[in-house]
Amino acid sequence: MNPQAKLVCTTSLILGSTITLSSNHWVMAWAGLEINTLAILPLIAKSHHPRSIEAATKYFLVQAAASALILFSSMINAWHTGQWDITQLTCPTSCLVLTAAIAMKLGLAPFHFWFPEVLQGSSLITGLLLSTAMKFPPITLFFMTSQSLNPTPLITMAILSAALGGWMGLNQTQTRKILAFSSISHLGWMTIILVYSPKLALLNFYLYVLLTAAVFLTLNSTKTLSLSALMTTWTKTPALSAMLMLTLLSLAGLPPLTGFLPKWLIIQELTKQSMAPAATIMALLSLLSLFFYLRLAYCATITLPPHSTNHMKQWHTNKSVNPLVAILVSASLTLLPISPMILTIV
Repeated sequence: MNPQAKLVCTTSLILGSTITLSSNHWVMAWAGLEINTLAILPLIAKSHHPRSIEAATKYFLVQAAASALILFSSMINAWHTGQWDITQLTCPTSCLVLTAAIAMKLGLAPFHFWFPEVLQGSSLITGLLLSTAMKFPPITLFFMTSQSLNPTPLITMAILSAALGGWMGLNQTQTRKILAFSSISHLGWMTIILVYSPKLALLNFYLYVLLTAAVFLTLNSTKTLSLSALMTTWTKTPALSAMLMLTLLSLAGLPPLTGFLPKWLIIQELTKQSMAPAATIMALLSLLSLFFYLRLAYCATITLPPHSTNHMKQWHTNKSVNPLVAILVSASLTLLPISPMILTIV
């Protein structure tokens, strides 16, 4: 992909996100989401591999359907109330349609089937954009309309996402698919708390972006696409493999790492809202995700030769690690002690 095309796509991504984040009118928010979708398509399809083209086609069809539903929801609301303001969403039908539309945009269960396939067909950097930047505008729309939304479908989708994200990631061997199911599982945690504490849902999203960026960039620097390749990375970059293991455990939500903070606060808030059964179910379902994170961590650091992987062995190189990876990994391991300060900022 030539630099000019890449520049146009990147600028359009930033423009689309900015329009959606700063708009009060439904049509402007919809236009921003459309610009975003059109800007990411060339980045998904840039390798010209049939799997990439298939991923771009699936992404386009799902996002187009979700955008149409968002427009349909806002039109129903405008028809009932005479308002196009995003925060004035009062019609129950349009609230339900909007919940389904944004769930499709994000890849929440039961609208999650497209996400692992699209991520598998993309490069690691495009996968990082799909898992983080592309989810920010829809999450913002959820945040702005959180007071109007019906909690029942949200809680149902959240528990379903946490269950399916953990369950379907168990048997995967491709790192991108594992991270896709990890993303679905984390979206469940954000969605369950959205109505009760929107700021906490946003904090969870920010920390999820931090941790996921650290994992994706680490895998990209070692060019690791499968578990069999991950088993041999320790010979190339032993320190980075050890840091990857800790980052994965942080993504799983183990104390005393950063990833424990959002899970702890969400369970605490759910208990305050007299939703102890939901909190218990979410905590138990996170054990499924923990299993495949441990499997990744095991492959990254504890597997030593001889083993039966048909993969060429990689040796030490003098290539230095990207400073951004070092910063993100450090942040994903050490932010828990300063959680009181983080909470005052949020």
